[in-house]
Amino acid sequence: MIDWIDIETLVTEAQGGDREAYGELAEHFRPTVYAMALARLRDADEAQELTQDVLVHAFVKLPQLRQAAAFPGWLRQITARMVVNRVSRRGARAYGGHESIDSAADRNPSPVESLIARERASQVRAGLDRLNPMDRATLEAFYFRGQSLDEISREVEAPIGTIKRRLHVARNRLRRELECAAV
Repeated sequence: MIDWIDIETLVTEAQGGDREAYGELAEHFRPTVYAMALARLRDADEAQELTQDVLVHAFVKLPQLRQAAAFPGWLRQITARMVVNRVSRRGARAYGGHESIDSAADRNPSPVESLIARERASQVRAGLDRLNPMDRATLEAFYFRGQSLDEISREVEAPIGTIKRRLHVARNRLRRELECAAV
């Protein structure tokens, strides 16, 4: 598993033309891109194809990325946009016929899935409540309020590197809290 510092280093190297560095990034983020594509497209082959398209597109556009630390969010945006483009190109065939009625039912979570999702959210909230205030505030700013590393850095008047480290440590502490609660 690569951490935030490694991601930044790999992005910077890839922007400099290092294809191996980009290969590592692509392999690390491939599952996330694929999961996003599959969730919306509901077709494993099409999701796999789109994943490859996203990773190639991101490689071509990588020089345009101004902050290496923004790579994960930037890649998610590219994925979301390309999924929407793919769905819109499907046109009427995606919405015509009884197949779309069958797949529409799949888009809504079942009562059991909803219950599980609410329970997980409750567990995460309880885990956050058990963290120290700095860890909780850092995770909430980044994940719940969607603040960038730069925004958090300015808000708390700390270097971006410190914020990255806080996020890393806070995520690990939250993971341990959730693992302990599950036992």
